[in-house]
Amino acid sequence: MRVLFFLLETLFFFLVGAALLRAWMNQLRINMSGQPGRFVMALTHWLVAPVRRILPKGMAQSRIDWGSLMAALLLALIYGGLWLVLVLALSPLDGAPVASMLVIPTLAFKLLLRVLLQGLMVLLLVYAVLSWVQPASSVLTTLERLCGPILKPIRRFLPLIGGVDLSVLVLIILLQVGLIMLG
Repeated sequence: MRVLFFLLETLFFFLVGAALLRAWMNQLRINMSGQPGRFVMALTHWLVAPVRRILPKGMAQSRIDWGSLMAALLLALIYGGLWLVLVLALSPLDGAPVASMLVIPTLAFKLLLRVLLQGLMVLLLVYAVLSWVQPASSVLTTLERLCGPILKPIRRFLPLIGGVDLSVLVLIILLQVGLIMLG
């Protein structure tokens, strides 16, 4: 059963991560015709398009991509529900069905936070490695646009040390601390 839980978590991690990345890329007005935009669009369009159709006009026309954010939330809630169904199938609970339903939003919230923190760590690691290995890469421009707004506050307080930007390292450490606290 641990394998099934792992596969369920991995599937929803990628789907929620793709929906959040799509929302972030749309927020920053990054062209979706290149990578990772095409991949994110292909992975999330099946859910984001119907969600956008049911959103109120004010939300649909907002600068914030509510369709992608709501899709991520919906996926996280589905994950929580499936997790609860699997746990109950293994060992049914005696009483307190209402209390067990509180597990779904809790698991959804934890999944969203974990995807956000770990997803940022992956973006930052890829950004750092590409900036050292292949600084002329076209993907690096997209990663700079994705990571730049998050690194900007740290870069204001942390100067270059010997010509090296340590803001990525500082942010990865802070994200790791957040994951430990979420643990």
